Parts: sequence; structure tokens; C-alpha cells
Amino acid sequence: MTKIAIIIGSTRPGRNGQAVAEWVLEQAASRTDAQFEIVDLKDFDLPHLDEAAPAAFGQYANEHTKKWSATIADYDGYIFVTPEYNHSTSGALKNALDYLYNEWNNKAAAFVSYGSLGGARAVEHLRLVAAELQLATVRQQLAFSLMTDFKDFSTFTPAEYHLPGVTTMLDQLVAWAEALRTVREPAAEEQIAA
Repeated sequence: MTKIAIIIGSTRPGRNGQAVAEWVLEQAASRTDAQFEIVDLKDFDLPHLDEAAPAAFGQYANEHTKKWSATIADYDGYIFVTPEYNHSTSGALKNALDYLYNEWNNKAAAFVSYGSLGGARAVEHLRLVAAELQLATVRQQLAFSLMTDFKDFSTFTPAEYHLPGVTTMLDQLVAWAEALRTVREPAAEEQIAA
């Protein structure tokens, strides 16, 4: 079964990302084509990148990195739930992405953002990072406005018009995640043979 991680990209106290991620999980719950799970960056307590070797080497010295690596390697695709801070994503999410390399390669990614302008600029930055990590990003994204999709900027009350978008996003993500498995499996077989 295709496995998709819904990654909460903020560790900030009082964050809105958890409610957004739980809503995405609720929308995905009725699907039978993939298994969806929330992965919360808060559970990993990653310090500012503290690995001496480049991530592409896969030579991790720290237990927190090994735990993060094992978790991310287990999924076929990702939904990044990101706030927009200063026209970009959160430092916590960027840091978590930077810890790894091979674990992200040839997998699919989608974006769900929130902020004063729906978090669109955060996603634009994440698409550049994803390209370097060899993550194939789907076109459809969700952008929630703090003005209209949150009551008092904190209680998540998404507008109904987002529902078709989430379906399209999940359809694209699952299709790409499954297709990219055909790219990953021959590479894994070659490594085993070597």
C-alpha cells in the first residue's frame, strides 16, 4: 500500500498547522488507494542541522537523525503542511528537509499552506528545495487564508470550496507516488546486487 506522510511543518507554540494537518487527514481517510499518517516535527526535536557529513552521504552520526531518516524513508510521498513566515516556510521545516537527501529522492510531494496570503510564497520556496531533493511536486496545492479560513486567526474553519482541491491534490499525489515507485525499485535492486 502506498504510504503518504502528512508532515506538520511548524513546531511553534500555538501553531495552526496541527489543525490543518488533521483536516487533511480527515479528507484522506475515506480513500482506499493509500495510507495517510501525520508526522509531527515536534516529535523529533531536531536541533539546528548538526551532522558533519553532507546528507547525500547517508552517514548519520546522531540518533535524532537516524530516527528522522527511518521515518521519512518509510513513505512513498509527502504532504507538507507549512505556515508562511517572512515570505518563506518555517525554519523548522527547512531544517528537517536539510537533514536528509536520499530518503526524499524519487518520491512525490504536495503542499498545503496557510498564512495571510494563503502561504503561497512559502510553497514557492519549498518547490525549489523539493526540486534539489529530487521530490516530484504535484501542481494542485491548498492555500488557506488566515483571514477567511480561520476564526480569529486561530480556529481552523476551512471554506467548503477547498474540498474539490484536496481531492485533486490527493489524486495527483497518489498517482505520482505510485508511478515513482517504478523509479525507486530498480535503483534499490541495483544496490542490493552490488
